[in-house]
Amino acid sequence: MQTIPTIRFEFIKRNLIFRFDAGTSRGVLKTKEVFWIKAFRESEPELIGWGEAAPLVKLSPDDRPDFEQILEKTLRDLEKESWSMEEALILKKVGDLIPFELPSIRFGVETALLDLLNGGNQKIVSNPFYEKGLPIPINGLIWMGSAEFMKQQIDEKLAQGFHCIKMKIGAIDFEKELDLLHYIRSNYSASEITLRVDANGAFAPEEALSKLTALHQLDLHSIEQPIRSRQVEEMKKLCMASELPIALDEELIGVKDKAGLLDQINPPYIILKPSLLGGIKETRSWISEAEKRGIGWWMTSALESNIGLNAISQLTSQYQPSIPQGLGTGKLFHNNLNSPLTVREGNIYYEVEVPWELPS
Repeated sequence: MQTIPTIRFEFIKRNLIFRFDAGTSRGVLKTKEVFWIKAFRESEPELIGWGEAAPLVKLSPDDRPDFEQILEKTLRDLEKESWSMEEALILKKVGDLIPFELPSIRFGVETALLDLLNGGNQKIVSNPFYEKGLPIPINGLIWMGSAEFMKQQIDEKLAQGFHCIKMKIGAIDFEKELDLLHYIRSNYSASEITLRVDANGAFAPEEALSKLTALHQLDLHSIEQPIRSRQVEEMKKLCMASELPIALDEELIGVKDKAGLLDQINPPYIILKPSLLGGIKETRSWISEAEKRGIGWWMTSALESNIGLNAISQLTSQYQPSIPQGLGTGKLFHNNLNSPLTVREGNIYYEVEVPWELPS
């Protein structure tokens, strides 16, 4: 095991620009600020590991006005440490040194150090996605907007060969959203197209069950976060009463007692976003606790650039999931980094012959 006295860290900030106004129940997104973290040895400055810290506005625990200053201080402090270059020890040390309340920084530093450990070739962990070109099934994401815009997206995703569609709901009239789902179901049965919806907490607790009942009539797979997080008793009651399976998403953010939350609510599914949950080690812990209880899960990116998406895809691939994951966000931005990540026919691939465009 190699111990490196000093690793240097730098970061590059970029404002990613959406190709369209990306609507959610929390508002419309036009840009996304990301911070690419660079890790290198003083003796070999040309060998670089890349990570990404990209807090989500109004959602990430480390979405704060002084984020850039906190990131700078964290990286300077990490430069005072000696690092044992072994995956488990890196993940433990990052978890010990970087506060739980800075999950996107944890994820970015983990990724940069693991990339450096593996030779600076954008390999983060051992996995068949990177090493063998094994594809990962993904869903096609339908963003909120006018009914016409959402129908256009639906038609595009179906034409592109997606077999799982996830539609964000909660921003336009509920009846119009039902009409759009009816439109899909009138052309494709549940055996042909899997339908998921994501409410991002848009429903009031008192109306949620009636809406879930209406949605269930459309043979949906699941609904993500129907009511706002931190309403644990209401969510527990919904999970017990709803015929439509519920997946917890925002509910997991900032939670240290994973077992306690899962035991209390007992959801059918959980959604994992590593940059919101605290990185690779924390995400693996959520998976372990979920699987002990027979709770299903899938992984979702949180609007990272291709550097973050690559790391999440490789982590996902270690588990070789059979159900579609939420990893199709690479084409959302005008100015993303070009990468080997390629989406076709409802799968994401790592195409080794395609070169990386790395930050500069």
